[in-house]
This record gives sequence, C-alpha cells and structure tokens, in this order.
Amino acid sequence: MSVAYLFRSLVSLLLVVGVSVPVLAEEPTEQIKQTTDKILSVVKDPALKSPSKAQERKKLIRKAVGERFDWEEMARRSLGKYWAQRTAEEKKEFVPLFSELVERTYMSKVEDYSGEKVRYDGETKEGGYAVVKVDIITQKNKDIPVHYRLKKEKEGNEWLVYDVSIEGVSLVNNYRTQFNSIILQSSYENLVKRLKAKVALEGVTS
Repeated sequence: MSVAYLFRSLVSLLLVVGVSVPVLAEEPTEQIKQTTDKILSVVKDPALKSPSKAQERKKLIRKAVGERFDWEEMARRSLGKYWAQRTAEEKKEFVPLFSELVERTYMSKVEDYSGEKVRYDGETKEGGYAVVKVDIITQKNKDIPVHYRLKKEKEGNEWLVYDVSIEGVSLVNNYRTQFNSIILQSSYENLVKRLKAKVALEGVTS
C-alpha cells in the first residue's frame, strides 16, 4: 500500500461526518474528534473557499493537525535504527523536515475528500499509550478500518498521534521501509537531500 493511499484514507478520516458513540471528555477518542471538528470548521468555512484564501486555509489545517501529531516520535519511529546514529543537530534538522513532508503530502490530499463517514469502534489504553479504532464508511459502503496510535504527554492531558494504521498498514512502517532502503542503498545524507527535494516539489504543486 502506497503512502499516497494511506494519506487519502487519513484525509477521509479527518474530514468526516461522525457516526459516533458517547465518549468522555479528554479521552483519546474525544481528542481525535476535537481535531476533526477544527479541520471541518476550516474546510466548510465559506470565507476560506476562495483561491486567494488557499494559503490561509492550509495554514489553519496544518495547525490543527500539528497540534495532534507528535512529530518527533513519528520521525524517530520512521527513521528506525538510524535515529540513534544521528547527532543532535541532525535530529533537529530531520524532525521539522519530516513533519513538513507529512503535512505537505497531507495538504495535497485534502481535495480528495468526498463526504465519507466514520464509525468510532472504541479505544484501548495501556499506561500512557492508546489506540483509537474507527471505520471509514465510503460512498460505496465499504468499511476501511483505521487505528490511531497515541501517546499521552508526560505532563498534561493531551494524547498525541505517533502512528496511523489503515487497513492494517502502518504509516510509520511504510516510511521506515522507504527511508531504510534509501539509506542502505546510498546514505543518510542522500535521504535528507531527497526529502528536501520532495518537500520543495510538494510546495510548488500544492
């Protein structure tokens, strides 16, 4: 499954009209729903639909997504064993580069939203970790299972996403496979170079 497909499904999940069950405030599911509501408010705002408001609209959506995603944890897991080999400066460069890649790819898929609905199937928690289970219901009534994996902040009540699995395929694992392949075939420096080129390309086409 390609990263593009994963993002199309992720966008559908984050821009849904929920078919939900009652949840307690500040629980992982509720926080996912809060992020969804923020994105929906931007997407549906008539004042932000004109081409001249495109950058403002994207900025607001990226802000909402960024508040819910733990970019450093996602970057660390996506880089896998090579994370420990990086210097502090390399990590400082890689995390924002990774988040920019994910956010720009996400932005390019927002227009694919076509009114899918979602059913919340509950959550499981173990210590400071949680999984929120949902099903995306497509226009053809096909159920697509999606699992959000979240980690609770050490201080406060925020639950942050560090991975998303769609139909059993992990977004982080997908990136890890690609990143590791590039590093093995060439070098970490080449990976960074390619990511920068990808981010620049997404910026031009988005």
